[in-house]
Amino acid sequence: MVEIGRRIRPVLDFIYTLCGRIAAGFLLLLLTIIVLQMLARWTGNTFPGATDYAGYCMAAASFFAMAYALNYGAHIRVTLLLSKMGKWRRLGEFWCFGIGTAAASYFAFYAIKGTYWSRKLHDISQGQDATPIWIPQLAMSIGVTVLAIALADHLVRMLFGGQPDIGEDPVE
Repeated sequence: MVEIGRRIRPVLDFIYTLCGRIAAGFLLLLLTIIVLQMLARWTGNTFPGATDYAGYCMAAASFFAMAYALNYGAHIRVTLLLSKMGKWRRLGEFWCFGIGTAAASYFAFYAIKGTYWSRKLHDISQGQDATPIWIPQLAMSIGVTVLAIALADHLVRMLFGGQPDIGEDPVE
């Protein structure tokens, strides 16, 4: 089992880092949309759907960043409470990762299901752009699924005697 973990570890770390980079790309795209919208206003033109696209980029950046943020300690955690648990800390960590994995898996299941049905029913956004709504929902589905995998990854590592490997952000 340990050998399987060693083989999977680089793949999972690559996926978490890739999702962080995709999130950064969506933030840059958000900045670009805002600047283009400002330029359009200054020149007397319109940029139809800009606010919708900015919202989609913000949601995509948020969901893609979740697993990356978890692995580098950027999520709000219950560290203060866990540090006061003494010899029960490990049990508290199991509880946190167990509940987190269950909640994220539940959310991922229904996010994927909602994206599937939006695609099947040809659901479109209510904005001026009439974007097929499954496209922005896909970013949410992928992001929350990778978060569920990351939480399960930490839970499994703890089950096999390790500690949750939540480190420092390598970008800083």
